[in-house]
Amino acid sequence: MAIGNPFGLGGTVTAGIVSAHGRNIGAGPYDDFIQIDAAVNRGNSGGPTFNLKGEVVGVNTAIASPSGGNVGIAFAIPAHVSERVVADLRDDGKVTRGFIGVQIQPITKEIADGIGLKDTRGALVADTTRDSPAAKAGIRSGDAIVAVDGEPIKDARALSMKIASYPPGRSVPMTVWREGRERTVTIEVGGQDNERRARADLGSGRTDEGQARLGLQLAPAQDGEDGVVIAEVDPQSAAAEKGVRKGDVILDVGGQAVSRPQDVRSAVEAARKDGRKTVLLRVKSREGVRFVAVPFATS
Repeated sequence: MAIGNPFGLGGTVTAGIVSAHGRNIGAGPYDDFIQIDAAVNRGNSGGPTFNLKGEVVGVNTAIASPSGGNVGIAFAIPAHVSERVVADLRDDGKVTRGFIGVQIQPITKEIADGIGLKDTRGALVADTTRDSPAAKAGIRSGDAIVAVDGEPIKDARALSMKIASYPPGRSVPMTVWREGRERTVTIEVGGQDNERRARADLGSGRTDEGQARLGLQLAPAQDGEDGVVIAEVDPQSAAAEKGVRKGDVILDVGGQAVSRPQDVRSAVEAARKDGRKTVLLRVKSREGVRFVAVPFATS
């Protein structure tokens, strides 16, 4: 049941069912809405969402509607989220969320194959912030975080929400997939206030045999810089389809740092001989650092 003041009609009650939990409606990195089909209109926002026991389970917040009026798709902030936010505001005057300092991205089937995971569970660490809790605990790019405090992590969004729920200073064990096996690390969660945002990204040379398989022409980076520069991208290649662009820099291939075009060729050949269907590149672009799983030719 949703209670509110739609169109100035104070004390209006509407009823429906819970359509779904954990909805992401693009409101922010911590979206976790209850979807209901009780009629919600302008003036309902901020009103309580009750269950049949009379317990407040949420706060009416938003609707999805092409017309601006009720069409049976409404969203409520879960009560446990509201309680935590209210407590933070009351005690500290701001909302503080857990923070470990990683840039993460979803694990696709191609990426899972590239790192040897049997499924697409967890979140892939594309980069870590210097001196962050994750960096201090030894988390590094290429790790897949698959469980937190013994609870399996479904995807990158689930990891962000899980970490955000911990208070700063809490030590939390995490299970990471690295180099073909799971290992456990313990991280002391830091604090992230509401002005900071978690990022879930959910970033002329000769062509030799290995590079041709990826559809890339590579060149060494300038002196003092890491990685291998992408000089050209075949527009018909899988790499182009994955968003790899001229000027991007390949930092490592299959978990191995590269500094010469020959390093890329060797890593690609090693992945092919290991039976991989894709090769995992860590690429730096103007947008940041990310992993890209690129299928390569086997002929």
